[in-house]
Amino acid sequence: MRRVSRDVPAPADLGLGGVVEAPEGTDVELKVRLEAVMEGVLASGTARTSFSGECVRCLDAVGGEVVVDIQELYAYPENEPGQEAGEDDLFVVEDKIDLEQPVRDAIVLALPSAPVCREDCPGLCSECGARLADDPSHTHEKTDPRWAALAELLTDDTNESGSSGAGPTEEK
Repeated sequence: MRRVSRDVPAPADLGLGGVVEAPEGTDVELKVRLEAVMEGVLASGTARTSFSGECVRCLDAVGGEVVVDIQELYAYPENEPGQEAGEDDLFVVEDKIDLEQPVRDAIVLALPSAPVCREDCPGLCSECGARLADDPSHTHEKTDPRWAALAELLTDDTNESGSSGAGPTEEK
């Protein structure tokens, strides 16, 4: 059994397609315990890194830290007679193991898929894009489309609403 602690730079594209990511070069702190078992080497431990992105509601910057558990079995190639190796199988190669893919998978799955700056973030106005957190009373005058024809009568200059209202007027 051996314990290994390392800080490695985050690879490119360690994130969720631009929404949230661990910026390239950010330290990923690995604390791994390597144990020899009958089938190969069992790697277990934690990975810790910081992330940044944008709030999905208001587009403000968000950030934080993610800590994930890792546990993978790396098989010795000679222990798998008559069985073809799949592309997802992990093997000990020349007494070395590659932790990049398991660490990447664990971190990406732990990142928030819809990060918010705060739980009660009101977001942006769907009409004009104004930040609702800056103006909580922000509203827009909306007319129900079913009443639009009546609203036009109120704003029409040719409307003779100033008459006594005794009935329709005749045009000459």
